[in-house]
Amino acid sequence: MTEDNEIFRHTISVLVDNEFGVLARVVGLFSGRGYNIESLTVARVDQQANLSRITIVTSGTAMVIEQIKAQLNRLVPVHKVADLTSDGPSVEREMALVKVISKGEKRVEALRMADIFRARAVDTTEDSFVFEVTGVPDKVRAFIALMEPLGKAEVCRTGVVALRRGTDVI
Repeated sequence: MTEDNEIFRHTISVLVDNEFGVLARVVGLFSGRGYNIESLTVARVDQQANLSRITIVTSGTAMVIEQIKAQLNRLVPVHKVADLTSDGPSVEREMALVKVISKGEKRVEALRMADIFRARAVDTTEDSFVFEVTGVPDKVRAFIALMEPLGKAEVCRTGVVALRRGTDVI
């Protein structure tokens, strides 16, 4: 049995009209109520119907998550809201570019770690690498943490993208 005030991480997918101001309204809904967005991605997914998909990772109690979904459903440009965390199995991925500046043994170790994590070196100089790592958010976080002592200089992350498994669609 779970506590009513226990906080859970949820991935919410929102199908919206691809028009000016929609993202601002969605983000405003969160900020206006004091809800935090941990990750946010948005892109056009249907040129013909002019639709975009917003993927939001947030945390809250079961009641807060239900409020977020209900309020998102009330926004005019929203066509559909799906809670990928509670609606069934889903696939989540994130991509990060990680710049590592190092020489000597640390450089060799950075390459070794990248190989273990299946990260690709997408740019290299005599003193630096830019690695591309893709996977579940925990894998991306772990790779970034391991690069810290090896000369991590800069990180850019995409945020989570997610789809339901199987034949169900949003």
